[in-house]
Amino acid sequence: MVRDVPLIGVFGAGQLGRMLALAGYPLGLQFRFFDPAPESPAEPLAERVCASFSDEAALQRFAAGLRVATFEFENIPLHALEHISSAVPVSPPLRALAIGQDRWEEKRCFQSLGIPVPAYAPVNSRSELEEAVDRIGLPAVLKTRRMGYDGKGQATIQDERGLDSAWRALEGQPLLLERFVPFDAEVSMLAVRNPSGATSFYPLVENVHGDGILLTSRVPATCVSPELEEQARRYALALLLALDYVGVLAIEFFVEHGVLLANEMAPRVHNSGHWTIEGAETSQFENHLRAILNWPLGSTGLRGMSVMFNITSVLPDLERLLRIPGAHVHLYGKAPKPRRKLGHVTITADDQETLHQRELELRAVLHGQAAGDSALGIR
Repeated sequence: MVRDVPLIGVFGAGQLGRMLALAGYPLGLQFRFFDPAPESPAEPLAERVCASFSDEAALQRFAAGLRVATFEFENIPLHALEHISSAVPVSPPLRALAIGQDRWEEKRCFQSLGIPVPAYAPVNSRSELEEAVDRIGLPAVLKTRRMGYDGKGQATIQDERGLDSAWRALEGQPLLLERFVPFDAEVSMLAVRNPSGATSFYPLVENVHGDGILLTSRVPATCVSPELEEQARRYALALLLALDYVGVLAIEFFVEHGVLLANEMAPRVHNSGHWTIEGAETSQFENHLRAILNWPLGSTGLRGMSVMFNITSVLPDLERLLRIPGAHVHLYGKAPKPRRKLGHVTITADDQETLHQRELELRAVLHGQAAGDSALGIR
């Protein structure tokens, strides 16, 4: 008897799509990608349709024979997913994607579910910016409602002298002003749900960002109490149920004076979950695939302690990295470029002392880089 091999369609062929495929092949899955970019990290792994998201004939070729379709980034035109959704199930749900594409809708969704957020206000004109500042106060962050990621589409306003420059940088598109949060820590919750309603949660992840880009993710989080952990799970469950969600959902929070404030959500696998490949019983990538296929979810239990470092801008000395015990290197096949994520390294250990020692060894590798280089997200 020949087993039916599920064919998974993925919108986007970046590193997240690449890691989805790498997680799915041991399960006997096959993949097809859709991406307008001429080159992409997932290209060596599976068939890829390279066309515009508005090319309906290409979308039909992509959808042919798929068991289910998913996506690896938020900035996909909804019409492309709507075009195939009548013939192919799409997960996560399009409503979650639509909310995740608009910071205003995102904040409203959080608030409707009783999830605290920083004070915010819509801004569509220079006068509305002044009115929002009067209500919210300074410092504050002016953000585009759409298309912002990795620190793009944002301007911090420290005082009234910064209003003009922030407005000039971002005017001409719908904006949002948000209270600047002097947070004690940044954390993220990764949750997963399948169509049968089974849910599971990874432990809260402690994150460090620099210039808007994720630098490191640490598990277990050193800043998290059992009460915060339980609170984050309640908030995540509320979102999963309200959105009838299927797949992995990431929610980023600020911790301010012991209170969680939701910053944003990502309706997909997430950079702060890369540590799960080696650090959890089941990676976020495998669990996402299990969920969208309505298969049983895998355990999210920890395999010791982990810290993940993003590799950005330049590639480090690979041989020196590989000499570090417990270091797991993932390179995405991208050409070096400023602010580009080229890969990540996850260090694992069974105890805090060993993990700390291995981090020090990794820092020593970084010190061997040329002055001014930024190879890994460490500070």
